[in-house]
Amino acid sequence: MSYCFLIPCYNHGTTLSTTLASLKDFDLPVLVIDDGSSPEQAVLIQQACDQFDYVQLHVKKVNSGKGGAVISGMLLALEQGFSHIIQVDADGQHDINDVPKLLAKSKAEPKALVSGYPIYDDSVPKSRLYGRYLTHVWVWIETLSLNIPDSMCGFRIYPLASCQKLLKRVKLGRYMDFDVEILVRLYWQGVPMSFQQTQVIYPEDGTSNFRALQDNLLISWMHTRLFFGMLIRSPLLIARQLFSNIHYEK
Repeated sequence: MSYCFLIPCYNHGTTLSTTLASLKDFDLPVLVIDDGSSPEQAVLIQQACDQFDYVQLHVKKVNSGKGGAVISGMLLALEQGFSHIIQVDADGQHDINDVPKLLAKSKAEPKALVSGYPIYDDSVPKSRLYGRYLTHVWVWIETLSLNIPDSMCGFRIYPLASCQKLLKRVKLGRYMDFDVEILVRLYWQGVPMSFQQTQVIYPEDGTSNFRALQDNLLISWMHTRLFFGMLIRSPLLIARQLFSNIHYEK
């Protein structure tokens, strides 16, 4: 088992340095994917990465969306021989102190996808919070289970062998639909999953790359595809409830 951090980054040059510094004590390589940031932000991202010898920066000339950046990072990690990636956002939302808890779960069950289960404070925008609950309901329908408490948190450890198998079969969403779709399809694929409560904040000076119209349309189309995919798989999904492989701990 070989781990590295993966940080998809689009115009988060002002927060990236702090995030990278917080990963130093884990003594793991860090892959940063600059997903076609603006020239000004690209300079800040380069400067942030140059501060740390454990960071590899890979620049994409054209923005491909969060999902596109994560997929690029997955393929790069596979090329370099890593078995798992620890995905962390560049904007400081995730509580890095919980990385050891996620790592412990992953090492105990190497084939599992390990995901954060967010606990929010008052900084979370109410529109985003209510939108998440709507997506959760759709995911429960698409998996015919209540076993996935959160499907949108980007603080995850991915087993790359299972992801590689999925990527060879399916073209996943490349934007904000990615986090949900890959989780549902890995569940359909039989990948075990484990969830860990973690604090998530929305910094006051943070910037969001969520595009209200485009991403909501993509997410709606994604749920449509997944719903009909569920209908085809429904007998198997129902049977799996007898042998649930989802684990959740506080």
